Amino acid sequence: MKHLVLGRRHLPISSAWLLPVILSAILLVLVSAAAAAAIETRTVDGFWRGLWWSTSLITTVGFIGEAPETTAGALLSALLMIVGFLTLALVSASLAALFVREEELPTREEESSREHEVLDALERFERRLDAIEARLGPPGT
Repeated sequence: MKHLVLGRRHLPISSAWLLPVILSAILLVLVSAAAAAAIETRTVDGFWRGLWWSTSLITTVGFIGEAPETTAGALLSALLMIVGFLTLALVSASLAALFVREEELPTREEESSREHEVLDALERFERRLDAIEARLGPPGT
């Protein structure tokens, strides 16, 4: 299982794509903040306001203030909303998978133990069968 290293902590990640998705979403928020400040000059008056605007959209809160006035601003807003929804769904699914995996771990360990017991018993039976066949001699004699 992969781990995300935060300082001394190693946090398990259920899927290899989770970290790249989160990093991509953060990058999209930063780029969108600058784009919103450049495109929506009347509703977004600078990068920091654009950062607030893009963060509110990607976290599925919705518009903070006025809706965009330009087509490009509306498309950027729609992209942020969709990416935010997908990111939230992916992170939620990964966290749910971690909880399910932790809950199923004792059951899997028990099943693995039983499988080893069955394989050991089969191996003992095979050795006994080989010994019986060796005492009886080759087949057909």
